[in-house]
Amino acid sequence: MASILVIGAGITGVTTAYALLERGHTVIIVDRLRYPAMETSFANGGQLSASNAEVWNSWGTVAKGLRWMLRANAPLLFNPRPSWHKYSWMAEFCGHILNHRRHTIETTQLAIAAREHLFRTAEREGIEFDLERRGILHLYHNRAAFDQAAAGNALLREGGLERYAVTSEEIAAIEPTLHGPFSGGYFTPSDSTGDIHKFTRGLAAACERRGARIVIDAQVEDVEPGNGHVTTKIVAASIDSEAIVTDAVVVCAGVASRTIAARLGDRINIYPVKGYSVTVCLDDSQSQASAPTVSLLDEDAKIVTSRLGRNRFRIAGTAEFNGMNKDIRADRIAPLTRWCERLFPNVSTSSVIPWTGLRPMTPTMLPHVCRGRRNGVFYNTGHGHLGWTLSAATAELVAEQVEHHFRVRAS
Repeated sequence: MASILVIGAGITGVTTAYALLERGHTVIIVDRLRYPAMETSFANGGQLSASNAEVWNSWGTVAKGLRWMLRANAPLLFNPRPSWHKYSWMAEFCGHILNHRRHTIETTQLAIAAREHLFRTAEREGIEFDLERRGILHLYHNRAAFDQAAAGNALLREGGLERYAVTSEEIAAIEPTLHGPFSGGYFTPSDSTGDIHKFTRGLAAACERRGARIVIDAQVEDVEPGNGHVTTKIVAASIDSEAIVTDAVVVCAGVASRTIAARLGDRINIYPVKGYSVTVCLDDSQSQASAPTVSLLDEDAKIVTSRLGRNRFRIAGTAEFNGMNKDIRADRIAPLTRWCERLFPNVSTSSVIPWTGLRPMTPTMLPHVCRGRRNGVFYNTGHGHLGWTLSAATAELVAEQVEHHFRVRAS
């Protein structure tokens, strides 16, 4: 049995802590905020979506990004202001276009494995998180885009995903509340949705029941491996400072992981890709009956949706390359609300809650699940827009790496 410090109490950190506890380790979780799951794990699109596993690395994505640069309401917005990190990240992103097929298949397989871990964990710990196992319906307004998507669908199917094309008539049968003409779509019956915040908070409580210590309101000032141990210096609201000595540390700190890694001599190239969501409050019976229950992904608008219980409809989208900026911009939120009003005209948008978060995105579009250069340092970070989808599987992977490390050390 070893003692492990996990930095970060979002979905990745908490699933990692749980996987380590399952293997008999002693776990401490540290997070800079007052509660778990208060940043990127707070109000994302809600999709557990193997069907969204196709990586973005393609010349088509680059071309769209260039066309959208002058549109304030474009699904992808790139701030051209000079930044070495941003432009070097983009260059590395383009360099991985050649790996599009391999990375898509790998991500699909990881996503399929992850949901089985997540469902088992939720059942074992009795976590309620507004789970809906009704599939995800991918919509196309444009026939050319639908036809082009066949290549991506073939890669997802090669990765083991059941996903098939549907006609406009079949779209209407799958989700009758939808308004508007569609050229076609793809349906993934095995995908699902749920409230990431509820799940993460519930799993954090389960970790505490299993003996984990959660230190909140705590800034990590330094991480220093040495002499078979790792010393993590923190400053918390409840204490002036504390040096926590453990056998290992796992960095699951989202966009902050890059800074922590640099202190440890590791290069973890993560860029904060900003996303937005709105939660439409379904306060009347007509809105509740008129909002979809099947999860949607609109290809043209790059918008995803989830029905979270009877009273909430989550709509999320956009990718904004604008550094660590977390301002909620009205011109980025408005298209989400207008989209709802256009496709679901009988849903009231009189009560809408906006949110934004920073996705920790790597140039490969694959998460970093690896050992650091220094003894006892591990990483599970950089999940981008698929943190909710992949975290249960990457938690198992990094926990196995930690196990192997201590088996080797003991031999």
